[in-house]
Amino acid sequence: MVLKRVVVTGLGALTPIGNNVQEYWNALINGVSGAAPITYFDPAKFRTHFACELKNFNAEDFLDRKEARKMDRYAQYAMVASEEAVTDAGFDFEKLDKDRAGVIWGSGIGGLETFQIEMLNFAAGDGTPKFNPFFIPKMISDIACGHISIKYGFRGPNFATVSACASSTNAIIDAFNYIRLGHADVMVTGGSEAAVTIAGMGGFNAMHALSTRNNDPKTASRPMDKDRDGFVLGEGAGALILEEYEHAIARGATIYCEIGGGGMSADAYHITAPHPDGLGAKNVMLNCLRDAGLKPTDVDGVNMHGTSTPLGDLAESKAITHVFGEHAYTMNLNSTKSMTGHLLGAAGAVETISSILSMKYGIVPPTINHFTDDENIDHKLNFTFNVAQKREMNVVMSNTFGFGGHNACVLVKKLDL
Repeated sequence: MVLKRVVVTGLGALTPIGNNVQEYWNALINGVSGAAPITYFDPAKFRTHFACELKNFNAEDFLDRKEARKMDRYAQYAMVASEEAVTDAGFDFEKLDKDRAGVIWGSGIGGLETFQIEMLNFAAGDGTPKFNPFFIPKMISDIACGHISIKYGFRGPNFATVSACASSTNAIIDAFNYIRLGHADVMVTGGSEAAVTIAGMGGFNAMHALSTRNNDPKTASRPMDKDRDGFVLGEGAGALILEEYEHAIARGATIYCEIGGGGMSADAYHITAPHPDGLGAKNVMLNCLRDAGLKPTDVDGVNMHGTSTPLGDLAESKAITHVFGEHAYTMNLNSTKSMTGHLLGAAGAVETISSILSMKYGIVPPTINHFTDDENIDHKLNFTFNVAQKREMNVVMSNTFGFGGHNACVLVKKLDL
């Protein structure tokens, strides 16, 4: 069977450093941190008092007020980012076969805030079960892709992926496979997350997963730095339109790049900690290269998972040197989480968008907040510390790893390669 080629024809982003793709990109290349004190609730009694929240975002600027109230924030974010991507793709809906257009969306947690609100309201009552009739439809992790398909009438494959922080990368890979196997012409894919809540912050604090650098939030996310002390929780959404190559050419679409391949693996080691030697990370990158039919030396850069955790950054760095050998020292590595924080299930989508734009503009966004080298991490690797670097980028990989040992990697490449 001859697999079909898959290209990217639309992008949408809603992030802590920009509420659309262009704002996001401008902030990335200028090294802007999205971390700030939490405004959604009073965090005074929490160990961590800051996060990467969205800025100046009001769902009702984009959605009908009545409809917005039926959605958890994670679904609102999905709707806004997907609308930007669909608009960017420039479809003629009169000609588009909606039976062959689908939606695959990722979220690691889904409607956490909705669940929190309903449980707190119930606990404050007299035991009478008074629940919002939209409680379940707002909370479930598949409702975002349901809302997107309803809005556009897309009747093709439609489901959600859940693999913790790898969720949206898994969604992209699934969408890629459905198109190249001939099951769809167009897929809206990506992910969203809205876990900056009492439950989210409290849960991650209890795990000692978050940075507690309350006196200096903007420098708290410091991947690969010796003094990193955990990740910074972020929120938002990233959306991509994947399209079969001939379908895109036939309608005269603007093409950003081609999806070259996708890889998946499991650590099979621990529910939260990565394999200390980066075994799962190594395997996922090798699987991705194999799927793309490319050699390690073909890759110009890797957008690392790079969460700013002591164990995770070390394991991923080891995996990169194992996979790429001496070529690793010629590549540009970076972690955009140093600016956006960790968007959990949405991370893969927003970071794939960054990877695509780095190819388009020939600029690698920096890994900000680097102050002190970690003697355990190979200092000869170019992590693009603190300042963006100009470079022709033809092939870029994006890594995402999730609790439970879930690993996913997607490779994007210029169309004419």
